[in-house]
Amino acid sequence: MSAPNRPDMTTVALRTAAYGWPVFPLAVGDKAPPRGFTNWENRATCDPDRIRAWWQRAPYNVGIATGPAGLVVIDLDLPKPDQRPPCEWDLPGVGDGADVFALLCQRADVSVQWETLQVRTRRGGLHLYYTAPSGARLPSTTGSLGWLIDTRAWGGYVVAPGSTVTLPDGTGHYRVQHSAIPALLPPSLFKLLQPAPLLAKRPANVPIPDDRHSAYLRAALDRELAHLAAAQPGQRNRALFGVAAALGELIAGGALPEQPIKELLEQGGGDLGLPRSEVVRTVESGLRHGARRPRRLTAA
Repeated sequence: MSAPNRPDMTTVALRTAAYGWPVFPLAVGDKAPPRGFTNWENRATCDPDRIRAWWQRAPYNVGIATGPAGLVVIDLDLPKPDQRPPCEWDLPGVGDGADVFALLCQRADVSVQWETLQVRTRRGGLHLYYTAPSGARLPSTTGSLGWLIDTRAWGGYVVAPGSTVTLPDGTGHYRVQHSAIPALLPPSLFKLLQPAPLLAKRPANVPIPDDRHSAYLRAALDRELAHLAAAQPGQRNRALFGVAAALGELIAGGALPEQPIKELLEQGGGDLGLPRSEVVRTVESGLRHGARRPRRLTAA
């Protein structure tokens, strides 16, 4: 039995770039860039010669760098088998990301602009493509809007239609479900996605007892905050959680005060461009996780 026809991926990449959307290679049959292909947001291009040079090496899938493309893509996913919604979304009629998104907009008293480019994802989810407002620099989000809802803007990318992804849970295709020019992101949705104003910048003033452990604690705090500040797009939420968990161990052990550390972490997450609601939720989750393993500094 012959394999299904696969579109010529050079053609897919060139066609996508013709819309003015910078593209870059994704590994064959995958959603991630090929090994060693870094800094994809800056390297994404609309240049036909560079595209041909990349795709002549292999039938790569196509990634769209959404920020440089001027796009905001709402990613509405399907639950995995046996995945249950959290309490907030465990309601009649709510079964997937599209249901959550519709309910979210209803609660905010805004209308959903469905008349836009729609792409069906490999697992049956839905990408809604919108054009970002002029001058806007919205960050990508992961789950902060609601269950099974991510957004892809600056710091994010989407798999272009025409790509085929094969993972352990099966093979699927990204295909256009509704062909249309991406609508301008409605002001109502822009308001939902716009990051909340950051707290006023505070100096790193954490009261650390002046004892034999003070140098160690100061070095540990500086090291964790430096790790957070160096986090790259796509890894920032995970880095924030990890740093909060590490410092949460010291807080639970009585070595560090909770409130000043919490404020520093929230400021650090905001400085990275993460939405305020996402930052608060991640910091609280990380601190709770760290508190399960209190780290106490004992005398030698």
